[in-house]
Amino acid sequence: MRSGNQSLLEGDMENFILLGTSDRPWLELPLFMILLVSYILDILGNISIVLVSQLDAQLQSPMYIFLSHLSFLDLCYTTTTVPQILFNTGTSKKTISYGGCTVQYAMFHWLGCTECLVLAVMALDRYVAICEPLRYAIIMHRSLCQGLVAVTWISGFGNSLIQVVLTVQLPLCGHRVLNNFFCEVPAMIKLSCVDTSVNDTTLAVLVGLFLIGPLTLILLSYVFIARAVLRIQSSKGRRKAFGTCSSHLIVVSLFYLPGLYVYVQPPSSYSQDRGKFISLFYSIVTPTLNPFIYTLRNKDVKGALRRQLERIWRIGR
Repeated sequence: MRSGNQSLLEGDMENFILLGTSDRPWLELPLFMILLVSYILDILGNISIVLVSQLDAQLQSPMYIFLSHLSFLDLCYTTTTVPQILFNTGTSKKTISYGGCTVQYAMFHWLGCTECLVLAVMALDRYVAICEPLRYAIIMHRSLCQGLVAVTWISGFGNSLIQVVLTVQLPLCGHRVLNNFFCEVPAMIKLSCVDTSVNDTTLAVLVGLFLIGPLTLILLSYVFIARAVLRIQSSKGRRKAFGTCSSHLIVVSLFYLPGLYVYVQPPSSYSQDRGKFISLFYSIVTPTLNPFIYTLRNKDVKGALRRQLERIWRIGR
């Protein structure tokens, strides 16, 4: 028989139990329907943005390069968790294997941290476009954009790797029940039965680098953007400048505010009952809304979608 303080690294172990809404069974059916519809909309919306950004010649500026990567991230982000949540919510089986759980929180943190950095890069792009319009094409050239995107993916992977290496070594002392919809690092740390100060400190440092750091850069960018916009004499020019930034600001707010609640507090004081619903919000609701926010508030994207639909219609006739 294996000892009770076995860590994830030590051989084959039993599955985790993901409670989800087991304590609120009346929520399971409506939650399943909401998640299913949201996931379908998420797939359709984000795939549309990615395809249109690649196919339409008028959407080849840096802004849309970053937007297509954001949509691809959102698509992967939801696919990491939502199919498992749908399966667990729609059946009596509420389990996930140790391997599946480890892969899930590794991918979830890789994609989440990458998205934090991509949103910061998008803010930097808007800063250059509005504050340095004459030099925009020179500064934000294609090679730089591709390099920035590569750095975001590699940095996010590095953060995830550190978190996984530290988390899988935590002894669980037979604890198998996660009061969450999916596996993520704070919930796993909370499950451990030993001193987790090293994990808490590492998580706090990485949160500072990948959550608070990019958010600070975004806020500073928009301070300079606001100053530049207010110096524009034409009210039409000011509205256009604010319009190009408003979608990004809405997305930043929807993504960062729930993330700050979950990750800024130490895992030892993490309230799983509240945290699991907040995690559900930024893991499915925000990625689902993103393509609609950008589409509804962006004439270029709406025009590109219309052109592609007209092309498909002509081909199909």
